[in-house]
Amino acid sequence: MTADQPGVARRQVLQGVLQGLGGLPLAAVLANPALAQAAAETLTDVTIETADGRSVSGALALPETLPAPAVIAIHEWWGLNDQIKTVTAEFARQGYVALAVDLYDGVVADTRERASALVRSIDDIEATETMAAWVDWLRAHEATTGRLGTVGWCFGGGWSLNTAIAAPVEACVIYYGRCDRPAEAMARLQGPVLGHFATQDGYIDAAMVDRFADAMNAAARSYTVHWYEADHAFANPTGARYDAADAQLAWARTLDFLGRHLRA
Repeated sequence: MTADQPGVARRQVLQGVLQGLGGLPLAAVLANPALAQAAAETLTDVTIETADGRSVSGALALPETLPAPAVIAIHEWWGLNDQIKTVTAEFARQGYVALAVDLYDGVVADTRERASALVRSIDDIEATETMAAWVDWLRAHEATTGRLGTVGWCFGGGWSLNTAIAAPVEACVIYYGRCDRPAEAMARLQGPVLGHFATQDGYIDAAMVDRFADAMNAAARSYTVHWYEADHAFANPTGARYDAADAQLAWARTLDFLGRHLRA
């Protein structure tokens, strides 16, 4: 093998990703570190300044046809890793201007202890300003139609809802994220919320989701909740709790929900 052959092979993988993830299902790409890395590298790094003068970064993926509605993807407690970037690339393949935000300033955790520490380090006010800045930036971007949704997983699921409250959007998707906000906060929502929750989840449990539903009802806001016979993080193919059937069903429901509310 010559020194150039690995580079050639890698470029071929990357080209396959650029051509619709090589025709592979999203789960297959996510389960393969090399493919996920190649998919992640198709995104473009972007940086903006928040209202309080901080520089924040994200990764942008554009669809073939523009302008298009936009989707903000918000990472799990691990940080903005190749998994989330790959899902963002798939949103672009589905026809959305897709942005993966980074709430950890470039840090990615590789242990649960590190991830937990990163979550605790988040300043809620700063994170809210960061998300509001990205919403404003995407709405004004020439590539978008001005219609926008948020999608988040775990830590990011909670921030998907927080973002929709702080800078109202047309659609919000929560994958097993913290959702027990008061009715007065929910009243600021302008679009519907879709929630994916797991019956075996020991933290984002039925009691929390019931509080979410009560608050949404009190605020007269539209929402849909789906329960899955699975555990927390069931949609992450890189984790031990992955449930392929439920992940596929949740993904199909997410795409249907976003299509109905962002392409109107």
